Amino acid sequence: MSTRNVWLVVATCLGLCMAPGAAGSDEAVPAPGNAQDAVRVSARYASSVLFFKVGEITLDARFGEAGYAAESYIEAAGLAALFTDFDIRAEVSGQGGNGAREPQVYEHVERTGSKVRSVRIEFSDVVARSEAEPPFGSWGVPPASDSDRTDVIDPMTAFFELSRRLEGGEGCQGRLAVFDGKARYDLRLETVGTDRVRTRAWRGDALLCHAWYEPISGYDPEDYPSASELRHPLVLWLAPIAGDAAYLPVRLHTRAGFGGVTIELTGLRVEPAPGG
Repeated sequence: MSTRNVWLVVATCLGLCMAPGAAGSDEAVPAPGNAQDAVRVSARYASSVLFFKVGEITLDARFGEAGYAAESYIEAAGLAALFTDFDIRAEVSGQGGNGAREPQVYEHVERTGSKVRSVRIEFSDVVARSEAEPPFGSWGVPPASDSDRTDVIDPMTAFFELSRRLEGGEGCQGRLAVFDGKARYDLRLETVGTDRVRTRAWRGDALLCHAWYEPISGYDPEDYPSASELRHPLVLWLAPIAGDAAYLPVRLHTRAGFGGVTIELTGLRVEPAPGG
């Protein structure tokens, strides 16, 4: 699995998308339209391989019954920054929908060195439509079909939908059909149990979940995950960080891509969203 795909899968479970300094800026994320009891969450994460820091992730999100909006930022840091110059920024907005989270617009910008690509997905039609600038040289073998892009959500909305399911007592189960603008994959969810977690920003009992990554279409041969990479799930420790109104990953672990990456919550602020 390519470095890009590893980060996008991890970002899926964090609600992908932020901007530097977003946490702490009241203007960073627009308030959900007509949201009631809206909550604002500002979070920071650090990723590591063994004891070596390799990345930083920030998240600023607002969500309520009527809708949600979020920004995030992922960048290489520590040891990894010596070998790669890489970051992803993203943002999303959506509405509550019929018992589920429904995205309206999702965008992300990937930068690797001097190469920059922006991706935008519109969900106004039944079939999600995406465009990239500069265009992809290939849309994958095979590319994601209209059927593959029907009734899907973006990586960021996957977090809001998972949080909604946990709020409703459904547990970590079922599937999330995700389209990131090129690749189409499922995350198959499975509840493992509960576990005691202690990080710099949070401590307590968390729901332990597995998210199995199942690629479907939109992959170039060199980016398609190997059988060994698909053998292990993304492990998530999910905690209720605002009563039962919001769940957030406080720790994640994946064996894909780097031979084992752990991501932990290092900073957290939860408050009523302005205008909520």
